[in-house]
Amino acid sequence: MKDNIIQDKSFQFAVRIINLYKYLINNKKEFILSKQLLRSGTSIGANIEESIGGYSAKDFLAKLSISYKEARETIYWLKLLKETEYISKIEFDSIYKEADEV
Repeated sequence: MKDNIIQDKSFQFAVRIINLYKYLINNKKEFILSKQLLRSGTSIGANIEESIGGYSAKDFLAKLSISYKEARETIYWLKLLKETEYISKIEFDSIYKEADEV
């Protein structure tokens, strides 16, 4: 199987999002924003996987477009978590860079 950088990065990003979600619910007792973050952050890679299996170029682009929108939403939740002090600026900076790349 050929290496796919975006596929690999989006998967690793989803792993980080899941770990951040576990941290937020276990350590910060935050259940609402973290659930939104989990949904959008893991959806990025899922839609990239779907795009790879797309039936047509149009289907491929549609799924990539959804991934992009989910990445934007994920960044929104990360910013909100930072501004409400559920995550530190250092934690935010670390994961934001990755979210922006994906």
